[in-house]
Amino acid sequence: MELDNLFQREIILASQSPRRRHLLKQMGFSNVRIVSIDVDESLDCDIKPEEAAEFLARRKSEVYAESLSKDSILITADTTVVMGNAILNKPENAIKAAQTLNVLSGKTHKVITACCLRTNKAIKSFSQTSIVKFKNLTEEEISYYIQNYAPYDKAGAYGIQEWIGLTGIEKIEGDFYTIMGLPCQRLFEEIKKITS
Repeated sequence: MELDNLFQREIILASQSPRRRHLLKQMGFSNVRIVSIDVDESLDCDIKPEEAAEFLARRKSEVYAESLSKDSILITADTTVVMGNAILNKPENAIKAAQTLNVLSGKTHKVITACCLRTNKAIKSFSQTSIVKFKNLTEEEISYYIQNYAPYDKAGAYGIQEWIGLTGIEKIEGDFYTIMGLPCQRLFEEIKKITS
């Protein structure tokens, strides 16, 4: 069966995100190897916020130095949270996390996740956008979330699958998993294409 062969391929995930690893396993990929790559994530001034995630996903793929076996698929990804013309990065500390969540409070923003797939024969990148609207968050809610969930590894200072996502998000347009950091349905289709 084709799916059995697909699921047996080695997936090399160049990401430290436990959420991405978990989602790949839920998609049926059991042979997932996590690798660490050191990448300069600074952006040129001329890159639009909507293009940043795909630019960084491709850069991460290019930095990966190991050669790929014929059955391996390298996956790199990046998620950006965009409000207006600004990218809201991962917060460095509780103060920056609170500032970011205050900016998002009561407003709508974009979450863009990009993936780059690479085999020993091909490379393919794509991005997917979802729209998220937060309710008006109270200072107490913001403080509670930061103290209990420490969202320092998350673009935009929040995880949709965590308490603040469950209690603070009024509306989503688009794919939930894109917001979580891996557009699973699209990724699955692209993996099938790049391996066929």
